[in-house]
Amino acid sequence: MSELKNVGFDSKCVHAGIKDYEFGPVVTPIYQTSTFKFKSVDHGAALFKGEEDGYIYTRMKNPTVEAMEQAIAGLENGYKGLGCGSGMAAIHTVFQTLLNSGDHVICSKAVYGPTATLLTTVFSRFGVKTTFVNTSDLEQIKNAINENTKLIYVETPGNPTLEITDIEEVAKIAHKHNLVFAVDNTFMSPALQRPLDLGADIVVHSLTKFLNGHADVVAGIIVVKNEEMYSKMRKVLNQNGGVIDPFNAFLVHRGLKTLSLRMERHSRNAEKIAKFLEEHPAVEWVVFPGLESHPQYEIAKKQHKDCGGMISFELKGGIEAGKKVMNSVKLCQLAVSLGGVESLIQHPASMTHASMGKEQREAAGITDGLVRLSVGIENVDDLIADLKQALEN
Repeated sequence: MSELKNVGFDSKCVHAGIKDYEFGPVVTPIYQTSTFKFKSVDHGAALFKGEEDGYIYTRMKNPTVEAMEQAIAGLENGYKGLGCGSGMAAIHTVFQTLLNSGDHVICSKAVYGPTATLLTTVFSRFGVKTTFVNTSDLEQIKNAINENTKLIYVETPGNPTLEITDIEEVAKIAHKHNLVFAVDNTFMSPALQRPLDLGADIVVHSLTKFLNGHADVVAGIIVVKNEEMYSKMRKVLNQNGGVIDPFNAFLVHRGLKTLSLRMERHSRNAEKIAKFLEEHPAVEWVVFPGLESHPQYEIAKKQHKDCGGMISFELKGGIEAGKKVMNSVKLCQLAVSLGGVESLIQHPASMTHASMGKEQREAAGITDGLVRLSVGIENVDDLIADLKQALEN
């Protein structure tokens, strides 16, 4: 979308990815078809050879999906995107493309539970080794590099501890050693953080979260910097079949239109709630990128446009007190996932990160009493009142 290069991010959210279609629709139509008709045998052959641009089969390419991919690539300032059937399908495709038997990965300790489990229980079976480190500590990354290291994979802010990694500095380390550097940007979205601009080679998202924003889609995306990486990823994705379908791509593209507005409200609400929790006598600690008490507050100020909508906290009564609060909230909903317009509260140790095992969770700073709150766009006073009654119930 070269015509959008000189417009602001808000305008890109509304217009990115949309082309001129037959009959002049303002939004991209849903091309709900599995296959596409060729003009002739020669035309079909040319498409398969890559001599002509066009559509063959939706697993390989689809106009609705392509529009969404181009929109998000534009928001991340990337070359192209690859829409996937889930965030985990996106992460799996990155690992499948880049890793061979005997290779080594450096990964954030504070990472989405299934990402860690994928590396330790699936890719380990094929001879891939992983070292999990606190990626906010650059020395730990440097010390973990060996002759077989191929990839540094960082989630920042980390899930659910909100540990923040300096993307620009890790990129320097990665490229000094000729390593690929991938960043999971799900918690921030390109509205608040753009890892490719800071030196990362690959960005992944769970589209289920902030980019779609309405808790009605399961999908993921990979955004890359150049044609070479795109071609490698596309071949693997086409073969493993973990692609997004046209209808979900349409919903994500629609969600993007309000991304900038939603992220601003998520951030303002979360900032007020984090300050409320930090001052409440029942709360042991709060971790939130917008609080000066956050260990990486200065890094957050440097690489985030705003503070985001995720909060982690623990009560003085530990897990039992946390359970009581989670069972007592009325407006906040007890559910996993995040990034929707509604506020969601959950217990990572027994839910999203249970698959990691207690030892690995604790090493990552995920205590049994940690509560994760995804702050929605409701009236912030209503949310605070709900949390207040739950804390004092």
